[in-house]
Amino acid sequence: MIRSLWIAKTGMEAQQTKLDSISNNLANTSTNGYKKGTVVFEDLMYQNLRQAGASTSDQSTMPTGLQVGLGVQPVATSRNFTQGSLQQTGGSFDVAINGNGFFQIQMPDGTTGYSRDGAFQVDAQGQLVTAIGYQVQPGITVPAGATSVSIAANGTVSATIAGQAAPQTVGQLQLASFVNPAGLESKGGNLYAETSASGTPNTGAPDRTASVRCSRVTWKPPTSTWSRSWCR
Repeated sequence: MIRSLWIAKTGMEAQQTKLDSISNNLANTSTNGYKKGTVVFEDLMYQNLRQAGASTSDQSTMPTGLQVGLGVQPVATSRNFTQGSLQQTGGSFDVAINGNGFFQIQMPDGTTGYSRDGAFQVDAQGQLVTAIGYQVQPGITVPAGATSVSIAANGTVSATIAGQAAPQTVGQLQLASFVNPAGLESKGGNLYAETSASGTPNTGAPDRTASVRCSRVTWKPPTSTWSRSWCR
């Protein structure tokens, strides 16, 4: 009886962990670039009361054994990094990753964080930053006299300066990709950190497998031209 209660206890604790994860997912339904987490479980050890194949007589053996499981435990939380839906916002610096990859963010301690949140702004120096002021890497500075800014699907940032007919390129967004993005460590603030499980990042400009959908961008496919504004 005591063993049964202990086994049930492990199940209750495991389900509590699952409910906590579900609650966190629900709480972040409006969070930019959030990826839901799923709890992974495994069964605990077993008491082997009778070995499979044990002799029952001189000429017969047990076809199956007698084992009693001792419960369950959560072993991991796995994040689902499949592509989410894109929403229009009209924000001048709102961008979204269409495909795999992460924006690179300069952390206060000098390390690099990674994010799917593309709700960018500019600070007092014209630098492209996150909503909490962390600088986007590589650094991009919008000129003070810029009348409009556009971001192409390949990440190129262009600004139109008053008195100049042609826009000038001020930088290019780059994406980081990982062999195992599920191995990234969640740091809060829509940020992830590299771990030994995620592997080292491969960085580069967005391409056909991972493009940037951006605000106030004129997109030119082979057969048409149109403009859209996208959110994260």
